[in-house]
Amino acid sequence: MARGASRRQSAAAASAAAQRRRRNRWWLSGLGGVAVLGLVAAIVLTVALGGSDSGLSGTAPQADSQSSDRVPEFSFTLFQGEDELGSDKVNISDLHGKPMVINFWAGLCPPCRAEMPDLQRFYDDFQGRVTLVGIDVGQFTGLGSHRDARNLLKELGITYPAGFTNDRGVIRDYEVFSMPTTVFINAEGQVFQKWSGALTQEILERMANAMLRQEERPQS
Repeated sequence: MARGASRRQSAAAASAAAQRRRRNRWWLSGLGGVAVLGLVAAIVLTVALGGSDSGLSGTAPQADSQSSDRVPEFSFTLFQGEDELGSDKVNISDLHGKPMVINFWAGLCPPCRAEMPDLQRFYDDFQGRVTLVGIDVGQFTGLGSHRDARNLLKELGITYPAGFTNDRGVIRDYEVFSMPTTVFINAEGQVFQKWSGALTQEILERMANAMLRQEERPQS
């Protein structure tokens, strides 16, 4: 009898221990899953919002120091704006001589869509003083085709020059590490500032006016 009771107690204890181990494994697995999901969500959110809180807050962009070298050359084909830029196929060096804003965007990029009305208002106000060009890089980022880009331009009523490049090297050369990315280039063809993430009309105007003031200063 004593032996039977002892065996039953041992079996019960073993069963309870097994249940505890299963609960612990389930708990740890659940925590691991939550952690992984949280990490993935954070990465996705960071990419979607442009990878930089500073770029979104409007306080301080991610910027490179101004370089004395001219920006890397690349060519692009326009969806629209041929009359303004003189041709449907343009080299970036063709636009030197006036401050320039190059906006790298894509047709299926939500932050790109969000900032485009501000880019349009900026274009309307600064046309003739600053050149604005949107370059679709959706084919390199997985964020849409040329058709998606054209459809977005039409849907939002965008009229500033916009097109695409077949040169994948622009992603590296212009450090397009988040979407959208905007590069401000002075009249000498040098990088004045780079903004990672969505921006506003206020930011665009501030940067453009700074480039125009620089252009007005006497050359030493």
